[in-house]
Amino acid sequence: MTHPAQSSDAPVLEPAGPAPSTKVPHRWRNLITITGAEVVDNTEAGLLNTLFPSIAAALRLDNGHLGILSALGKFAAVPFGPMWVWIATRIGRKQALILNNVIGGLLGIAAGMSPGFITLLLFNTLLAGTVSSGQPLTNAIIADSFDERSRARATGYYYGILTAVSSFIGPVLALFSGHPDGWRWGMWIIGGICLLSSLLISAFYREPGIGAAEAQLADLDESRRASKVTVRGVLALFRIPTFSIMMLSRLLSGHLLITVFGIQFLVTERGFSNATAATVLVPFGLGYVIATFLSGYAVELLDRLLPDHGRVVFIQAAQFLFAIAALLGTQFEWGSIGVYAIFWALFGATQGMNPPVNRPIVMSVVLPELRGQAFAIFLTFFQTIAWALFSLSAGYLAEALGIQGVFFWVLFVLMAVNGVILSALYFTYPRDARRVTDELEARRRSAVSAEGEVAR
Repeated sequence: MTHPAQSSDAPVLEPAGPAPSTKVPHRWRNLITITGAEVVDNTEAGLLNTLFPSIAAALRLDNGHLGILSALGKFAAVPFGPMWVWIATRIGRKQALILNNVIGGLLGIAAGMSPGFITLLLFNTLLAGTVSSGQPLTNAIIADSFDERSRARATGYYYGILTAVSSFIGPVLALFSGHPDGWRWGMWIIGGICLLSSLLISAFYREPGIGAAEAQLADLDESRRASKVTVRGVLALFRIPTFSIMMLSRLLSGHLLITVFGIQFLVTERGFSNATAATVLVPFGLGYVIATFLSGYAVELLDRLLPDHGRVVFIQAAQFLFAIAALLGTQFEWGSIGVYAIFWALFGATQGMNPPVNRPIVMSVVLPELRGQAFAIFLTFFQTIAWALFSLSAGYLAEALGIQGVFFWVLFVLMAVNGVILSALYFTYPRDARRVTDELEARRRSAVSAEGEVAR
C-alpha cells in the first residue's frame, strides 16, 4: 500500500533523520563573483588605508587626521550594515549588492575630486560605510551556499582571493604617491572597482536562497526553511553565549590596527618612503592568502579530530601567534625592509587564520534566517566600533607614545588578553552549535508532518 505522503507529486521527504547534504548550484561561481563586492573594504587589507600616507603628504595631515579619516569611515558602517541587510530583505540580496557597489563607485569618484580635507572626510566616510555594508550579505550568502563541513574551506577561499586581489592593487595605488594628486587617481580606481563589481554580480551571481545548504533543509521548499525574522529574534542573538563571546573578541581585535597604521609606522618611525613601505603589502597578502587557504583545510581536519573544540583551539592559536609576531616585529628596529617584509608576512598569516574559523563559528550557532543580521552586528557593528576606536585613539596616542608604543599595548598585550578570553568557547560553543542543529531537525520533522497532513 502506498504511503499517503508519497501520493503527492511534491518531493518525497524522509520521515526520519536529516536529508543528505546537497551541493548548492552555482556555489563556486557565486563565491568568486561576490569577492569583488568586498575588495575595497577587505578588513585585512583595505585599499583605502594604502592611500592614507599620500593623502597626509598632499593635504598636510598628521596621525590625528588620519585616525579621524579612518575612524569615521568605520563608524558609518554601524547604521549602514543593518540598513543594507534590511534593504536586501526587501529587494533581494543580489539587487542589494549591485546597488551597494554602484553607490560605492560614485562615492569613490566624488572622493577623488575633493578639494580639501573636509570634503574628502565626507565622501570617504560615506564610501567606507557603504562598501563595508556588503560584508554581512556576502558572509550570509557563503553560509547558504556551503554546508557545515565545507564552510571553513569556502571562507578560506573567499578571503584568500579577496586579499590576493587587494594586496596586488595596493602597491599599484602606492605608485601614485609620487605625484601630489596621485591619491585622487587612487580614489578613482577604487570607485571603478566598485562599478566593475556591480556589473559582475549582475551578470554572474545566482541567489541560492536562505538555508539552501543545510542538510536538514536542503530538499524543503524555501518557504519552510526559515522562520520570519522579527526584532525579538534579532535581539535574541545577544542571548547566545558563543555569539556574545565572539563579539567581545572582535572588540579586542587589536590586530586590525596594523592595516591602518602599519605603513605609516614604517614611514614615520622607521624612515622608509611611502612607496618602499607599501611593498610589505605584498608579503602581507601572500602570507594572508596562503594561511587563509591552508586554514580552511586545517579547520576541516580539526572538525573531524576534535568536533567540539577544534575550532576553539584554532582561533586561540591565531591570537597568540599574532601577539608574538607583533612583539618581535614592531618593538625592535631591524633596519632592512626585507626583515619587515617577513614580519608583515607573519602578520598576514596570523590574520588569515581568523576568517576560516570565526565566520564558521558564528554560522554554526545562528539560525539561517538570522545570519545576515548576526554578521551585521558582528562585522559592521562590533568590528567597526573596535576598528574605529583603535584608529581614533591610536591616532592621538601616537602623538604622545609614538606608533611603536601604541603597537605594544594594542598588538601585543591586548591580543594576548583576547586569546585568553576565547577560552570560554570551550564551554559554550558545543552547546550553542547543538541547539541550532536540534532546531533545524525540528523544522524538518515539522515539514514532514505538514506534508503528510496535506497528502491525507
